[in-house]
Amino acid sequence: MGVMEELADALAKDTIAALDLVGDDQLIQDVARVLGASSVTTQEAFMTAARVRLAEKRARDYLARRLHEAREGLAASAPPPGAEDDIDY
Repeated sequence: MGVMEELADALAKDTIAALDLVGDDQLIQDVARVLGASSVTTQEAFMTAARVRLAEKRARDYLARRLHEAREGLAASAPPPGAEDDIDY
């Protein structure tokens, strides 16, 4: 991974971690706009990293829920809807 991708990924990780503290679902979009004002390429890398990290979190949460259901003998819950609305442009 190059320097730009590493920096964009680190920023995405920090931004996602800050979502609950800040309490603003638009934080990712706001940070992306700041990046885009200086570097569209870095903005794209940031958005990709954010999407990947959010998708992985959603999948891990679902896996944990399914494992809990299996251990407790509960019916399996359906997977969550697609993530198309997680990040707006």
